Amino acid sequence: MGKPSRVNQTTASDFLLLGLSEQPEQQPLLFGIFLGMYLVTMVGNLLIILAISSDPHLHTPMYFFLANLSFTDACFTSASIPKMLANIHTESQAISYSGCLTQLYFLLVFGGLDNCLLAVMAYDRYVAICQPLQYSTAMSPQLCALMLAMCWLLTNCPALMHTLLLTRVAFCAQKAIPHFYCDPSALLKLACSDTRINELMIIAMGLAFLTVPLTLIVFSYVRISWAVLGISSPGGRCKAFSTCGSHLTVVLLFYGSLMGVYLLPPSSYSTERESRAAILYMVIIPMLNPFIYSLRNRDMKEALGKLFGSGKTFSLPWL
Repeated sequence: MGKPSRVNQTTASDFLLLGLSEQPEQQPLLFGIFLGMYLVTMVGNLLIILAISSDPHLHTPMYFFLANLSFTDACFTSASIPKMLANIHTESQAISYSGCLTQLYFLLVFGGLDNCLLAVMAYDRYVAICQPLQYSTAMSPQLCALMLAMCWLLTNCPALMHTLLLTRVAFCAQKAIPHFYCDPSALLKLACSDTRINELMIIAMGLAFLTVPLTLIVFSYVRISWAVLGISSPGGRCKAFSTCGSHLTVVLLFYGSLMGVYLLPPSSYSTERESRAAILYMVIIPMLNPFIYSLRNRDMKEALGKLFGSGKTFSLPWL
């Protein structure tokens, strides 16, 4: 007897995540690919956190925020991929109403936190290069902890508000979401009630999570460029730029994929384009970040070498 086809059994409150493909023969390949990428993402980011925690030489503001970025990337990917893998494995596309809203909340929180941390890391590089004499004061452990707390607050409050506003929305009988995760815009298209407040909230969150951090990053790197170009020694310029190379690479990849979704004009393939861009910034970039920061950074290579070469006791920086 042949393998049964994928089923779409749902209850009245369920949504359907259509995923990346509805072809049954493609599901084993998708499961293997995304399981592999998810495992690499989790192991890579965990190693970054452990390496930074175990090496006292890396207990600095830059690596403190890098450890938090790795934690955020791991959580961001975990908010969507395990559910997609479970649906493929069980041959079901269903996600409960509460599960969809919970997933949406964590995606908004950790997606927004990614943006905020990239902006804070750009500010850290700006202070280190443009104001080196004030670095220890401007980036003290207390101020770094305060900036991290502000990042969490600025992402949690809008994400919670947006999720609560969605509980007021009545959805139609057709609840198929053409993505592998609960996309907020796709959810609003399924609504049978007024969604103007929710749409305004999406615009406000887009400005808060994307425009403001990106503006701060651009401003920081403009100032950094002016400062570095003022260095007379070519070796000094290369050394200064090298401390920003990994961060700048991640910024270009992350915001480039987001702009591919939100700035390009819509087309008949917009849903497919959005899914591909979502894979890039929700799966591939979090998977690549540990490699980008470790392969281009001598201190990280040494810390990883120590991590594999000795059984140290791990402790979080500054705690």
